[in-house]
Amino acid sequence: MSKNLHQVLQLLSGDGFRLKHPFLLSGFMIDKWGMDEKVIKDLLQKGIFQELDIHFAKLMLRLSDKASPGLFLASALVSRATSQGNVCLDLEALKCELPYRQDPLPDDLETPALKEWICELKSSPVVGRPGEYKPLILDSCSRLYLYRYWEYEDLLSKDLRARSERRVQGIDASLLKNGLLRLFEGEAEDGSQLQMVAAFISLMKGLCVISGGPGTGKSTLISKILALILEQDREARISLAAPTGKAAARLQEAVNFFKQKIPFSEEIKRAIPTEASTIHRLLGTIPGSPYFRHNQANPLSSSVVVIDEASMVDLALLSKLVQAIPTDARIILLGDKDQLASVEAGAVLGDICGTGGSNGFSENFSTSFLEITGIKIRDFSSAKGMPKIRDCLVQLTKSYRFPEKSGIYEVSRTVNEGRGEAALDILKDAAFKDISWKSLPEPSNLKRAIKDSVLSGFAPFLETASDPSEVFSLFERFRILCALRKGAFGVDNLNRLVEDILRDEKLIDNSRRWYRGRPILVTRNDYNLGLFNGDIGIVLEDPSEDCELRAFFKTTEGLRRLPPVNLPQHETVFAMTVHKSQGSEFDTTMLVLPDYDSPLVTRELIYTGITRTRKRAQVWAKSNLFTAAAKRRIERASGLRAALWEEKSST
Repeated sequence: MSKNLHQVLQLLSGDGFRLKHPFLLSGFMIDKWGMDEKVIKDLLQKGIFQELDIHFAKLMLRLSDKASPGLFLASALVSRATSQGNVCLDLEALKCELPYRQDPLPDDLETPALKEWICELKSSPVVGRPGEYKPLILDSCSRLYLYRYWEYEDLLSKDLRARSERRVQGIDASLLKNGLLRLFEGEAEDGSQLQMVAAFISLMKGLCVISGGPGTGKSTLISKILALILEQDREARISLAAPTGKAAARLQEAVNFFKQKIPFSEEIKRAIPTEASTIHRLLGTIPGSPYFRHNQANPLSSSVVVIDEASMVDLALLSKLVQAIPTDARIILLGDKDQLASVEAGAVLGDICGTGGSNGFSENFSTSFLEITGIKIRDFSSAKGMPKIRDCLVQLTKSYRFPEKSGIYEVSRTVNEGRGEAALDILKDAAFKDISWKSLPEPSNLKRAIKDSVLSGFAPFLETASDPSEVFSLFERFRILCALRKGAFGVDNLNRLVEDILRDEKLIDNSRRWYRGRPILVTRNDYNLGLFNGDIGIVLEDPSEDCELRAFFKTTEGLRRLPPVNLPQHETVFAMTVHKSQGSEFDTTMLVLPDYDSPLVTRELIYTGITRTRKRAQVWAKSNLFTAAAKRRIERASGLRAALWEEKSST
């Protein structure tokens, strides 16, 4: 079976639609069904479509068993849309241009008039309405889905709405009030009331979604919430998870650190979980399969599931996760809705958070909060007809890490608001010591320009003793973050230049592939080794193995050491993409943007890159390109937000 044909079948058979008549595939790749082959070749050459998109469109025509140019185009576009991270294809939004492309459609391939196009699609036997079992689903808002993505979205929206309407039974109101006032004493007066509200929701509701930027106290809040839950129910079965091993390790470290500082008995502190896992590990991965051991038929035993870095979780994974969580269990999602969306399809946390701003709590919720805590909630809205999910959302705004007068705080805020010129003024203001601006040099001068930053950032971990824990601690202090992989200012070239600089200073010997101090980033999951995409290791001598080189990895179980030849697919990681840096924090970062305008460089990417730092950030870019990128937003087509927010329900 060809690779493209295999991908087409995967599009159809992931978790939803399964071909009932595979024999219909015979010869579909060479048939002409309503689209001229010269036009198809032109589309491929211009990069408007990939071969997978064309093969999928031809398959839909073959299954439809009739010529239909509108179906061909829609099928190719929906395949293309999902590969770009969209959950669906919004036909109404297409108009005369393809989404996320600056190039208009070729003259010989215009999109049909919307009304006629929808009629043509509805008449096709491969296009169904929501709830029907067809390869493509067209809803009443002109959104076209692959069946499995429609199913993911439908199941997730129904589950979240049901959990948002469920009130946890058996809560001791007096005990909860005492716990909240003890943990959040004084917050009602100092403007940080929302942390108390978030804890209250986590105890009272089946769903709580907490969004906030770096330093808004999410890590501390997790430990407080878990202690309050355990104070109510010592037998609560709590699971902690995150989308990547790196994020899970940070979650585990944060909970274990902060639980020692909260005013609870030692018995409660000991009951707080000491281990976090990846979502895949929590669900039980089945190698070579898109399914998990835990699902709706075989749910988890957890009564509380906490997911950190929820912005990184794609639609398919979150849908599978909530299906595997018992309906009477609590789900607590934490993340930053303003960060980059998941690599795979969807921008789920952003969709769940609705408009992104404060939606205001309902009158019923505010009354309940007042009755139990004795405190009047400030973020109150008397608007009628709002869905109950608004009472499950908290947007933390107070930063405990970055003072409001810090450069990092100001730049991240203005970028997040799309005010690129204002952000640039702050970056270039020498009064701010925690953030700085560097104009991109010519590519031929890049090595010399970055030398001082590279040596101050990486020399400490290379010069230190061979204790792996200390080496990791020093390595995590600095990182180069790039917007793109390719090009003079991309990850691949920056990693090469850094190695050259360190070799010239005799800090590394990269004449061999494996050298002491080489940092590596795993880029493919290996379930047998327990290594996953995003895990970071460092090659060091192993004293227990006659100083043989081993790749050390910092995991939730502690340090692991593996022979380098056994590692799955990986790459050097002095520099990494901003996408790969999500879930990480460094003392100092160097954010490097490309020297040309790219639709991939958006305000979310800049915001995410800047906020990976704890202390200082450098931004290397061209002024005009920086301001243009700050105005560009990631827009992903999806029906989840509408399913959760636009369908009104009484409060």
